[in-house]
Amino acid sequence: MDTIQTAIVEPLKPVLKPISDALPAPVHDAIISLVGSPCHSALLLDLDVSKDPECTSLAISKALGLAIVGASAIVKVPQILKLINSRSSAGVSFISYAMETASLLITLSYNVRQQFPFSTFGETALIAVQDVAIGVLVLTFAGKPAAAATFVAVVAASIYALLFDQTLVDSQTLSLLQAGAGALGVASKLPQIVAIWSEGSTGQLSAFAVFNYLFGSLSRIFTTLQEVDDKLILYSFVAGFALNAVIALQMLYYWNSATPKTKKAPAKSKGPKKPVTNTPAAAASTGVSPKPAGKTPSTRRRG
Repeated sequence: MDTIQTAIVEPLKPVLKPISDALPAPVHDAIISLVGSPCHSALLLDLDVSKDPECTSLAISKALGLAIVGASAIVKVPQILKLINSRSSAGVSFISYAMETASLLITLSYNVRQQFPFSTFGETALIAVQDVAIGVLVLTFAGKPAAAATFVAVVAASIYALLFDQTLVDSQTLSLLQAGAGALGVASKLPQIVAIWSEGSTGQLSAFAVFNYLFGSLSRIFTTLQEVDDKLILYSFVAGFALNAVIALQMLYYWNSATPKTKKAPAKSKGPKKPVTNTPAAAASTGVSPKPAGKTPSTRRRG
């Protein structure tokens, strides 16, 4: 940190100091709410990253967390658009998205009840909404609209039970569910991995969503280590990153593979056609001379 302070921050102080002093009071209040007053003074007012290294780590963690929350608002939009434009769900596993949705809803409820900082879990709500949309599209394009409606109803009931009526799921039960949610979130990647491997193609899977999810899960490991002292949350992010890496490697391996197409059924035969024999070609094959069309043999008169 001393090297960074001397080599980078000090030369930039004449430029950065007027900017930090000109920031409006609401911005200073927001930064104080994120990192605390001592870190706000050291980093923003004094422009000193070496004064308290923990403040610098915390500021980096907060910035990453907010960036993840912001990026999560659009992380799966390309996947949604790809499904809509192609009107096909090839290569996209509904089971994977359904399991991930369940894991996200449990994790969201657990973090809210534990009153953890929003910057450490805010993306779960935004990604869950996008997962529900993808699940509905996959079922719809698979010709299962009734299943899509049932899926939405189950999600709505789960949200009510986990977030809005805490008498249905108490804190102890939610802690047990969170332990299972970590395993469920990890397991949710397996059907997608198997689907890609069995089809030999990533189909309609979005590369943008895959790689952003990979980098987001890696960043979440850092923010959790910095801000949340909870091994259940940490282990789930570590395992999730490992399987996200597998899907990313599959994306690279099958990058130029064509999307598998549905084979068309062979056309039904309308029955054998009657052979036409009164043609020169037919006559050549049978050795029979064709008869002139429209004429009948004449009879001889007897003398």
